[in-house]
Amino acid sequence: MAANDKLHQFGAYQKACALFDLVVADLTPLAHNPLCARLVTQQVACADSISANIEEGYGRRTRKDYAHFLSIARGSATETRGRYENRFKHWLPSETIAARVALCEEIIAILGASIVKLRATA
Repeated sequence: MAANDKLHQFGAYQKACALFDLVVADLTPLAHNPLCARLVTQQVACADSISANIEEGYGRRTRKDYAHFLSIARGSATETRGRYENRFKHWLPSETIAARVALCEEIIAILGASIVKLRATA
């Protein structure tokens, strides 16, 4: 099994990549709205940060470093969730908000459990 196969099989990583695609799809129509432009830019960057930090931590190859970067990814997932719940509720359908919040919560839960496991075996 190639080293990257394990990364791509990690549930939080798969969900983070899917979330990024959904964020782009959800927010592209809002990008030219002057009230939303900054929020859209921040949300795209934040959603990207989730998978990027998982990738960076995975590439560090130590449990301590990996747990650290998973913590950063968890923070970005929490931020992404908050922006959907508290800011984008003014422009997106409630069903979209609920689905994205649920996906963020799944990512947060997986990352939290993974961090605990990595720190327990470090």
